[in-house]
Amino acid sequence: MIKALFPGSFDPVTNGHMSIIKRTAGLFDILYVAVMVNPAKKYLFSPEERLNMLKECCKDISNVKVISFDGLLVNLAKKMDVGVIIKGVRNSSDFESEFQQAQANSMLLQGVETFLMPSSPKDIAISSTLVKQIALFGGDITPFVPKIVAEKLQKNK
Repeated sequence: MIKALFPGSFDPVTNGHMSIIKRTAGLFDILYVAVMVNPAKKYLFSPEERLNMLKECCKDISNVKVISFDGLLVNLAKKMDVGVIIKGVRNSSDFESEFQQAQANSMLLQGVETFLMPSSPKDIAISSTLVKQIALFGGDITPFVPKIVAEKLQKNK
């Protein structure tokens, strides 16, 4: 059984995240989607809210398990016994950042590989930060996020 892990802050989950999840879920027996906590980030949604939104968004993908974790990614990878970490990349700056993290992770936990999954062309410009900015100024975010996320963002304005 081949298991993979797709970590992220998912604040909020976007259509770009969902594209990576759906495309990756078809490649592995189990895909853990992990809501992570990064102390350097300021979040709009609590870990529980992000977890619940992701669970709702992924409920129809049978081999996806949505979890949360507060700690070092390699510790979660070891705990879940995964062989692959999935990272989405939209552009060259994402690639540089994710590549650097992948190198550090491979030094911390041998035997786990990082797959860098490019965004689909229609999702390249989507980021959680952009979505939050558009929502803050009353813009239409429905093209960028799942319905449940759009509803939640409208309530948080």
